[in-house]
Amino acid sequence: MRAHPGVHVNIQGIGSTAGIQAVQTGAADIGMSSRDLLQEEERTLEPIVMALDALAIIVHPSNTVRNLTLEQIRRIFAGEIRDWSEVGGPAAPITLVNREAGSGTRGAFEELVMGKNGPPLSYRSIRQGSNGAVRAVVEGDPRAIGYISLGIVNSRVRTIAVDGVLPTAESVEAGRYRLVRPFLMVVARGGELPKLSRDYIAYVLGDEGQRSLASIGLIPAPRKETPWKD
Repeated sequence: MRAHPGVHVNIQGIGSTAGIQAVQTGAADIGMSSRDLLQEEERTLEPIVMALDALAIIVHPSNTVRNLTLEQIRRIFAGEIRDWSEVGGPAAPITLVNREAGSGTRGAFEELVMGKNGPPLSYRSIRQGSNGAVRAVVEGDPRAIGYISLGIVNSRVRTIAVDGVLPTAESVEAGRYRLVRPFLMVVARGGELPKLSRDYIAYVLGDEGQRSLASIGLIPAPRKETPWKD
């Protein structure tokens, strides 16, 4: 907006599925998603990777558990493991904190952790409408476990190593941390995108935009070209 006086960019955080639908219906030029597009969505939409994000498993700082295997995390969120003592922690029931249905974060977790043919997420969980809300619940409950974007992890929660690897920008870039998802900008496939919208995407993929994303813990986009020629 500083580079384009008089122009206003309106951004709403309404969830990945809602962002995708906004482009499909023509309500927005650009949608944002924290999950990959479904096969049927890719028929009409063009995904543009703006950054990569590590999905961080978080607990209260007082929790003594430092590492979990992917299988243990899967069983915890399936409701099969219900007490911290079963994974080397204190004898205390586990409080599960999930995102709501339709959340891109939840969709990525189901894909990366629960697996396509894996068990469903347990109904015995607290469901929250944002990553920040998940973090707030975990901050206040020593028995809680949740998952959020690495970019919003703070000192009031602690990340768990997955199969011995902590979620960091370095471990993601090296390919060692497994729970990684794309952050996408989504536009209509084959449509005529307004020049201002193209300029906005170019800014996000450019050096200044990528530095801004890196400053909040995201990993630079693996590609920076746009799917059109100006």
